Amino acid sequence: MRLAHWGLALLLALPVLAPAQPPDAPPQTVQATLDAGQQERYRRLVHELRCLVCQNQTIADSNAPLAQDLRSQVERQIAEGRSDDEIRHYMTARYGDFVLYKPPVQRNTVFLWAGPFLLLLGALAIALRQLLRRRDAAAAPAAAPDRQALQKLLDEDRP
Repeated sequence: MRLAHWGLALLLALPVLAPAQPPDAPPQTVQATLDAGQQERYRRLVHELRCLVCQNQTIADSNAPLAQDLRSQVERQIAEGRSDDEIRHYMTARYGDFVLYKPPVQRNTVFLWAGPFLLLLGALAIALRQLLRRRDAAAAPAAAPDRQALQKLLDEDRP
Protein backbone atom coordinates (compact mmCIF):
# COMPACT_ATOMS: atom_id res chain seq x y z
CA MET A 1 0.00 0.00 0.00
CA ARG A 2 2.83 2.40 0.83
CA LEU A 3 4.43 1.64 -2.51
CA ALA A 4 1.24 2.75 -4.26
CA HIS A 5 1.30 6.05 -2.35
CA TRP A 6 4.93 6.66 -3.33
CA GLY A 7 4.15 5.80 -6.94
CA LEU A 8 1.22 8.21 -6.99
CA ALA A 9 3.34 10.95 -5.40
CA LEU A 10 6.05 10.37 -8.02
CA LEU A 11 3.52 10.59 -10.87
CA LEU A 12 2.15 13.84 -9.49
CA ALA A 13 5.64 15.30 -9.05
CA LEU A 14 6.90 14.50 -12.56
CA PRO A 15 5.56 17.70 -14.18
CA VAL A 16 7.25 19.74 -11.46
CA LEU A 17 10.55 17.89 -11.81
CA ALA A 18 10.64 18.12 -15.61
CA PRO A 19 12.93 20.85 -16.92
CA ALA A 20 10.84 23.70 -18.24
CA GLN A 21 11.58 26.15 -21.00
CA PRO A 22 12.09 29.68 -19.66
CA PRO A 23 8.78 31.56 -20.05
CA ASP A 24 10.25 34.51 -21.96
CA ALA A 25 11.96 32.30 -24.53
CA PRO A 26 10.12 31.84 -27.82
CA PRO A 27 8.57 28.41 -28.34
CA GLN A 28 11.09 25.82 -29.51
CA THR A 29 9.39 25.26 -32.85
CA VAL A 30 9.48 28.89 -33.90
CA GLN A 31 12.63 30.03 -32.10
CA ALA A 32 14.63 28.86 -35.09
CA THR A 33 12.66 31.16 -37.41
CA LEU A 34 13.52 34.33 -35.44
CA ASP A 35 16.88 35.97 -35.95
CA ALA A 36 18.78 37.60 -33.07
CA GLY A 37 17.17 41.02 -33.56
CA GLN A 38 13.70 39.52 -33.66
CA GLN A 39 14.38 37.49 -30.52
CA GLU A 40 15.43 40.69 -28.73
CA ARG A 41 12.20 42.40 -29.88
CA TYR A 42 10.27 39.37 -28.66
CA ARG A 43 11.88 39.54 -25.21
CA ARG A 44 11.23 43.27 -24.95
CA LEU A 45 7.57 42.98 -26.03
CA VAL A 46 6.68 40.08 -23.72
CA HIS A 47 8.02 42.14 -20.80
CA GLU A 48 5.74 45.05 -21.80
CA LEU A 49 2.52 43.02 -21.85
CA ARG A 50 0.54 42.05 -18.73
CA CYS A 51 -0.77 38.57 -18.10
CA LEU A 52 -4.54 38.94 -17.97
CA VAL A 53 -4.83 35.95 -15.63
CA CYS A 54 -2.08 36.78 -13.12
CA GLN A 55 -2.43 40.57 -13.50
CA ASN A 56 0.72 41.31 -11.51
CA GLN A 57 3.10 39.60 -13.92
CA THR A 58 4.17 40.18 -17.46
CA ILE A 59 3.43 37.47 -19.98
CA ALA A 60 7.15 36.73 -19.90
CA ASP A 61 6.97 35.83 -16.20
CA SER A 62 3.64 33.99 -16.20
CA ASN A 63 3.11 30.31 -16.91
CA ALA A 64 -0.66 30.67 -17.33
CA PRO A 65 -2.03 29.14 -20.53
CA LEU A 66 -3.30 32.54 -21.70
CA ALA A 67 0.18 34.03 -21.23
CA GLN A 68 1.61 31.19 -23.31
CA ASP A 69 -0.93 31.96 -26.04
CA LEU A 70 -0.08 35.67 -25.93
CA ARG A 71 3.64 34.90 -26.16
CA SER A 72 3.02 32.72 -29.20
CA GLN A 73 0.90 35.49 -30.79
CA VAL A 74 3.71 38.00 -30.23
CA GLU A 75 6.23 35.58 -31.68
CA ARG A 76 4.01 34.81 -34.69
CA GLN A 77 3.41 38.49 -35.43
CA ILE A 78 7.15 39.25 -35.21
CA ALA A 79 7.80 36.41 -37.64
CA GLU A 80 5.15 37.90 -39.96
CA GLY A 81 7.07 41.19 -40.00
CA ARG A 82 4.74 43.38 -37.93
CA SER A 83 6.23 46.32 -36.06
CA ASP A 84 6.22 46.64 -32.25
CA ASP A 85 3.53 49.34 -32.45
CA GLU A 86 1.34 47.14 -34.63
CA ILE A 87 1.67 44.28 -32.15
CA ARG A 88 0.84 46.56 -29.20
CA HIS A 89 -2.14 47.96 -31.12
CA TYR A 90 -3.35 44.42 -31.90
CA MET A 91 -3.11 43.43 -28.24
CA THR A 92 -4.85 46.57 -26.94
CA ALA A 93 -7.58 46.30 -29.59
CA ARG A 94 -8.23 42.75 -28.48
CA TYR A 95 -7.69 42.97 -24.70
CA GLY A 96 -7.85 46.69 -23.87
CA ASP A 97 -5.23 48.99 -22.36
CA PHE A 98 -5.02 46.72 -19.33
CA VAL A 99 -2.84 44.31 -21.32
CA LEU A 100 -0.10 46.96 -21.40
CA TYR A 101 2.05 46.74 -18.26
CA LYS A 102 2.56 50.51 -18.49
CA PRO A 103 -0.77 51.89 -19.74
CA PRO A 104 -0.71 55.21 -21.62
CA VAL A 105 -1.71 58.43 -19.89
CA GLN A 106 -5.21 59.10 -21.17
CA ARG A 107 -8.36 60.68 -19.82
CA ASN A 108 -9.53 57.36 -18.40
CA THR A 109 -6.15 56.50 -16.81
CA VAL A 110 -5.14 59.89 -15.39
CA PHE A 111 -6.17 58.87 -11.85
CA LEU A 112 -4.13 55.70 -12.20
CA TRP A 113 -1.03 57.79 -12.90
CA ALA A 114 -1.81 60.69 -10.54
CA GLY A 115 -3.25 58.59 -7.70
CA PRO A 116 0.03 57.77 -5.93
CA PHE A 117 1.11 61.42 -6.02
CA LEU A 118 -2.26 62.60 -4.72
CA LEU A 119 -2.10 60.07 -1.88
CA LEU A 120 1.42 61.21 -1.01
CA LEU A 121 0.37 64.87 -1.00
CA GLY A 122 -2.61 64.03 1.21
CA ALA A 123 -0.42 62.11 3.67
CA LEU A 124 2.06 65.00 3.81
CA ALA A 125 -0.76 67.50 4.43
CA ILE A 126 -2.11 65.39 7.31
CA ALA A 127 1.36 64.97 8.82
CA LEU A 128 2.03 68.72 8.56
CA ARG A 129 -1.31 69.50 10.19
CA GLN A 130 -0.53 67.13 13.08
CA LEU A 131 2.93 68.65 13.57
CA LEU A 132 1.49 72.18 13.66
CA ARG A 133 -1.14 71.13 16.20
CA ARG A 134 1.52 69.62 18.46
CA ARG A 135 3.67 72.70 18.17
CA ASP A 136 0.74 74.98 19.00
CA ALA A 137 -0.28 72.80 21.94
CA ALA A 138 3.26 72.81 23.33
CA ALA A 139 3.63 76.58 22.87
CA ALA A 140 0.30 77.47 24.49
CA PRO A 141 0.64 78.32 28.19
CA ALA A 142 -1.02 75.94 30.56
CA ALA A 143 -4.19 77.43 31.95
CA ALA A 144 -4.23 77.99 35.69
CA PRO A 145 -6.61 75.65 37.46
CA ASP A 146 -9.87 77.16 38.57
CA ARG A 147 -9.63 76.89 42.35
CA GLN A 148 -13.32 77.43 42.93
CA ALA A 149 -14.27 74.62 40.54
CA LEU A 150 -11.74 72.29 42.18
CA GLN A 151 -13.05 73.10 45.66
CA LYS A 152 -16.61 72.48 44.50
CA LEU A 153 -15.62 69.04 43.14
CA LEU A 154 -13.87 68.18 46.39
CA ASP A 155 -16.86 69.29 48.44
CA GLU A 156 -19.20 67.11 46.36
CA ASP A 157 -17.10 64.02 47.09
CA ARG A 158 -17.35 64.48 50.89
CA PRO A 159 -20.34 62.86 52.60
